[in-house]
Amino acid sequence: MPLPRLALPLLALACAATPAAALDRAEVQDLMVQCAACHGADGVAREIDVPNLAGQHDVYLYNQLKAFKSGARKHKEMRYLGRHMSDEEMQAIAQYYAGLPK
Repeated sequence: MPLPRLALPLLALACAATPAAALDRAEVQDLMVQCAACHGADGVAREIDVPNLAGQHDVYLYNQLKAFKSGARKHKEMRYLGRHMSDEEMQAIAQYYAGLPK
């Protein structure tokens, strides 16, 4: 029986909306060690010129990480750290900090 005409576009859309496979807890902890050096394990930076990330919206954080990686947002250290970061890792970092209380 052939699929209805809209079935394939809907299936493609569903697959595109599926989040990347989640990193395991140990992988996220390894990522957070580098982030915490400046942004704090609790998402609250100790230096005045470093932004607090705790409680920020995950989509905002993810988009900022993508901008650092691409060079659209300029910051030497963040560009260096983000250049080899996978999409999955950026999502995990964004979700981690978004889940912390402000």
